[in-house]
Amino acid sequence: MDLLSIDSTTGQEASTDADQRAAKRYTSLIRAAKLVSAHGEFVCVIRDVSSLGISLRMFHDLPTDEIMGLELQNGDSFELRKVRVNGREASFTFEDEVEVDRLIRETWNYPKRQLRLNLTIPLSVTSLTGRGEAITSNLSQQGASIECDARFALDQTVRLEGKQMPELRAKIRWRKENCYGVVFDNTFTLREFGVLAAKVQCPALVRDEGA
Repeated sequence: MDLLSIDSTTGQEASTDADQRAAKRYTSLIRAAKLVSAHGEFVCVIRDVSSLGISLRMFHDLPTDEIMGLELQNGDSFELRKVRVNGREASFTFEDEVEVDRLIRETWNYPKRQLRLNLTIPLSVTSLTGRGEAITSNLSQQGASIECDARFALDQTVRLEGKQMPELRAKIRWRKENCYGVVFDNTFTLREFGVLAAKVQCPALVRDEGA
């Protein structure tokens, strides 16, 4: 796939061969990231990247926005313009030229963390000692941050239930007032995580989970 060519339907001229050669490409860069649009935050996989453009793979249909943001796990973000969509793969150009090494190396100023999405999902939290209503503030493949009206102890095992999530067993890892961090006993695969995020925020993007 040619990242730097512009689809004729956009009304923009295609980049010249010289431009394409000038923008060094890095292929097979398989890395999870977050695509941010007006419809929500979605899991994507970075496939190809150059100083001018990038190719992403989704686990569902693409949001319809023309301008979107790409956020790496270390918090670095880039503004993208959609160029071409082919099924669940899409190519974008950067609104500003980027330092490719910055994106490739994904340097960390803080301890490395999981890919997190800011998702709001109502839940019930149940343990042997009680039950409470909760809401997620963010979600990852391995755990979540929740706000809950009940009190639970550190390292206590709980069960999470909600209409938008499968039933999960988890353990309380941290607590601050009515906010808790939980770690799931069984983690989501990246694909399961991506599909769940789309269903919660924009169900119309999920048409065929088997694809």
